[in-house]
Amino acid sequence: MKLIFNISIALITLASCMTNVSAQNRALSLDNGTIKNCGHHAYQGGESLTYTVKYGFITGGHGYFTVRDTMLNGVKTNHVTVRGETAGIVDVLYKVRDSYESFIDPTTQMPIKAIRDIREGGYTKYEEVKYNRIDSTVNAEKTRNGQYSQWIEEVPAYTLDMVSAFYHGRNNSFNDDLVVGDTIKYTTYFGSKVYPLIIRYLGRETVSTAMGKIECYKFCPVTEEGRSFKTKDAMQVWISCDENRIPIKIKFNLLVGSFVCELTKYEGIKYNMKMS
Repeated sequence: MKLIFNISIALITLASCMTNVSAQNRALSLDNGTIKNCGHHAYQGGESLTYTVKYGFITGGHGYFTVRDTMLNGVKTNHVTVRGETAGIVDVLYKVRDSYESFIDPTTQMPIKAIRDIREGGYTKYEEVKYNRIDSTVNAEKTRNGQYSQWIEEVPAYTLDMVSAFYHGRNNSFNDDLVVGDTIKYTTYFGSKVYPLIIRYLGRETVSTAMGKIECYKFCPVTEEGRSFKTKDAMQVWISCDENRIPIKIKFNLLVGSFVCELTKYEGIKYNMKMS
């Protein structure tokens, strides 16, 4: 049963990838109230990425990252969904179905609305956050285990949700301009709070996958030590060095054990995958 719990924690972490710490070194993406848009577009509608979460040789779940072109209130958006779900015997004993969605304006690369749909065992939570860029507020509503609440809150001008922050990074921050030790920083709104999302660049590594060897940028999202993570450097992410800037591998060193999430399938990517 402990193994089932450990794998479930890894899936929950994969879906949220939350962080809450202070920045160090130079911040590249958010500085003095501005956000960098360099003009590169790493993804497109129709992109689909599939991941497998493993605990040693045991497959405990899957992650899915998808992009669809949709309309929201008359505005063209990139509808990005990140899902994590348990599989096999883990799914029978403790079912996890977590989903995070972001409706991103492709012009500003900022979210219009974000959705968080959590189903973990008998626990449920559904949350919608709408971003008002005119007065820098969020209009949010949440239903948790049947209890409904709503609120309006002021946030910093360039606040993103967790999903749109990562996809903004794919377009603008994960590239050859990085120097080892650089820090990428975003301000995000998650779980009714404003959090800094901070990612340290560690350099390049070649990752061996079932699809072949892929040269990657290696990052360390700074995590909150003692919450679920063993240390502040307990999560590592490898992003492809090609124009797609796709996450190839994610490693978690959690308090409950170590897990690896690897890309196993991709479809609809904008550029050809570059193999080493």
